[in-house]
Amino acid sequence: MLSLKRLLDRSVTAQAILVFLLGLGIAALIRRDEHPAVWVLHSALYTGIAVAFLAVQRHRAARAVGTDAGGLAELNRKIRHHEVPQDPDEQAAVRRLVAEQLGQMERAGKWLPYWFGAMGLIAVGMFVLVAVSGSLVFPLLFALGMVALCFWVVWRRRRSLDRLRWMRQALRPQ
Repeated sequence: MLSLKRLLDRSVTAQAILVFLLGLGIAALIRRDEHPAVWVLHSALYTGIAVAFLAVQRHRAARAVGTDAGGLAELNRKIRHHEVPQDPDEQAAVRRLVAEQLGQMERAGKWLPYWFGAMGLIAVGMFVLVAVSGSLVFPLLFALGMVALCFWVVWRRRRSLDRLRWMRQALRPQ
């Protein structure tokens, strides 16, 4: 499992394969009546969009820190494991990465209530639309999944902010 996590952390290709397979499975579940080629087409489109977004985000972060994608993955691993680098150049790179990620998370945090509100409206709308048509199982599962997703996002955000703040504090000059 550790090698799979490391592979997904470092390889955009591995991430693309995972996104493609997940998209294919979801498309097969949702669009059962359509031809499998449509599933593959939709999955490939969503994978392309996700990989393009990921590549731009990773390139921007690597440029801000002054390293490549592999170095960025290693710096993120050190932040996750609370490893303070001893090398002054690496400390400066981690400091820049922490500042970049904290700034990004704080800017995104302003929009979080609106995103949760929109997700709540989508869940309620789906519940009403499908409940009117007959079945209650799918809308209930969808609403529960949406609530679980929101709680997971809040938990991951809090955990990431704690790690980044800890690293910023650890890297402060004494």
